[in-house]
Amino acid sequence: MQNITSAIGLKNAIQLLEVEQAVNRQLLKEQFHYTYESLKPVNLIKSALNDISASPCLFDNILGAATGLATGYITKKITVGTSGNMFIKLIGSVLQLGVTNIVAQHPEAIKSFGWFLFQHIFSKKEMNSKKQ
Repeated sequence: MQNITSAIGLKNAIQLLEVEQAVNRQLLKEQFHYTYESLKPVNLIKSALNDISASPCLFDNILGAATGLATGYITKKITVGTSGNMFIKLIGSVLQLGVTNIVAQHPEAIKSFGWFLFQHIFSKKEMNSKKQ
């Protein structure tokens, strides 16, 4: 900044600083209002839900984990059934954990394998119906 040598220059510099201060005050008020609104619990929940719905990767991860859990549970029910044997229950729990982890970690491979089986089963039915 340059040196001020006259009273008029000093008044102009003061007015310029007052205008700058008023602009900064208004910007600070607007930022405070925006921050206050964004920190309300309703707005925090809305923001979180928007982030979740906008993220397809997160939805795929949740779907993969849910599929893994369901597959593991079904595997345990098929393996153990209504058995009262503690050893069989232990084996069923270990099998459930293994199947859950495998399916949750490799959902694309499971999905492609399921799609292959689906197409294979229905293509055989179509061939059998065409032969008859």
